[in-house]
Amino acid sequence: MTVLKVAIVSNQTPKSAAANERLHILLKEAGHTIDQKDPDIVISIGGDGTLLSAFHLYNHKLDHIRFLGVHTGHLGFYTDWRDYELEELVESLCRDEKQRISYPLLDVSIRYHHEKEDRHFLALNESTIKRGNSTMVADIYIKDDLFERFRGDGVSLSTPTGSTAYNKSVGGAVLHPSINALQLSEIASLNNRVYRTLGSPLIVPEKEWVTIKLPETTDYAITVDQISIREEQIDSICYQIAKERIQFASYRHTHFWDRVRDAFIGELE
Repeated sequence: MTVLKVAIVSNQTPKSAAANERLHILLKEAGHTIDQKDPDIVISIGGDGTLLSAFHLYNHKLDHIRFLGVHTGHLGFYTDWRDYELEELVESLCRDEKQRISYPLLDVSIRYHHEKEDRHFLALNESTIKRGNSTMVADIYIKDDLFERFRGDGVSLSTPTGSTAYNKSVGGAVLHPSINALQLSEIASLNNRVYRTLGSPLIVPEKEWVTIKLPETTDYAITVDQISIREEQIDSICYQIAKERIQFASYRHTHFWDRVRDAFIGELE
């Protein structure tokens, strides 16, 4: 029997709290260790927001941990288990043979005017840039070549798995995670005789990068997954597919298109 070190990240709903308590008991009975500091597997209990939180808590350990999601809400794109399947989940942990499936991540580097040090983030879903109550103007470079001057509400850059999140709601395409690429989608761009952008999503391969160069102002709102960042003196933000990847424990991994169908279409007659 395999013995693992397990960390648990749970939201605060009553259903998740009950599942958390039950999972602690089952893991200890099976001989596994609860280790929130240096786990082999991180189990999130809740929905996709909880799994995103777990990812950002442990994204400095991606080289040796796997994630697993328990779903207690209405919609869980990243979660393969339900809260009434905890006994079966623990049995799978006991038979662990390091099964895994990996997904691409987004590398986000914020660069500043003057000499302020760059900031670096990883995103599992997406990153967005918007500007307060004003039209955002930005020069968009692919690699080092100017592609377009954007005017509109903002831009979204997503991973393949994140393509089903905010990216989809702003008209982006759904991208299979076997395609190691990022997607850029415009948010309410201005397109008329004076201002012109491509006006459709862009799929950018892993060996290329996107740089959003911004005029100097103080009211940019940036998100990296559920993290909100408000910074001054931003010069540009560079996006590319990260060298790191997230690893999921794949004891019973749902195929991507099945996830998409279940999330957005439902049962077919």
